[in-house]
Amino acid sequence: MLLAVDIGNTNVVLALFHDEEVVNEWRINSDTKRTADEYISILLSLFRDAGVRLSAIDESVMSTVVPQLLGPFIRVIERLTGKKPLVVNESIYCKLPVEPPVTGRHEIGTDLICNAVEAYSLYKKSCIVVDFGTALTFTAINDQGNIEGVAITPGLGTAVTSLFSNAAQLPSVPLEAPPSSLGTNTIHSIQAGIVLGYKGLVESLIGRMKDDLHDKNGTEPAEIHVVATGGLNSVLKPITDVFSHVDKQLTLKGLRRIARIVKEN
Repeated sequence: MLLAVDIGNTNVVLALFHDEEVVNEWRINSDTKRTADEYISILLSLFRDAGVRLSAIDESVMSTVVPQLLGPFIRVIERLTGKKPLVVNESIYCKLPVEPPVTGRHEIGTDLICNAVEAYSLYKKSCIVVDFGTALTFTAINDQGNIEGVAITPGLGTAVTSLFSNAAQLPSVPLEAPPSSLGTNTIHSIQAGIVLGYKGLVESLIGRMKDDLHDKNGTEPAEIHVVATGGLNSVLKPITDVFSHVDKQLTLKGLRRIARIVKEN
């Protein structure tokens, strides 16, 4: 089995793949203050509860946007499996079916690379991947697999947390659509501003990206796939039809695909 590890700013998501199928998935808090030994203890407990034998893990791949956790997790995976993981970084980009922009090659998040690899490999056409994480990211890929550009804005959860933390009289509220944009109480007012506001943001930015891809490459906007992923995509999914595909496990599947591509090359 293959162990895929996606280290984000808020969560570390781990998945065990048997061939192309996710057979186990776990989510733990990203904490740069934890030691490798602490993470090992947590993962051993999770694996034991799920009945996972460490000897069944014969390869691993990881991506991180948290540099402080790169070294600790390499040690964690090596201790658990006896083998070093494949780390998604610039050294393997030349083997992948997508190409990051030259000017952003050193900066682009490896999670975005994973998303782009999986989406483009599935559809073989221009696509926009919208990842609802700590940051809300939009990654545009053209028909040739080149990443044309990325847009980044604070994620929905980040926006709500910032509002709650910096405004003394505003409470933390559940991220769900209100009955109307005309909020008649504080909770509905915040939901109208955040959830409906982000609906407008997402639809507007996707429309602009489609137009820009058309202007640059001649791609018809109607032919561009829009793929949503990330933990909070479910907030907007019920109230918009802008997404042609939704896959919460896109990043993990991209990690699995990258491991296969590198292994075969």
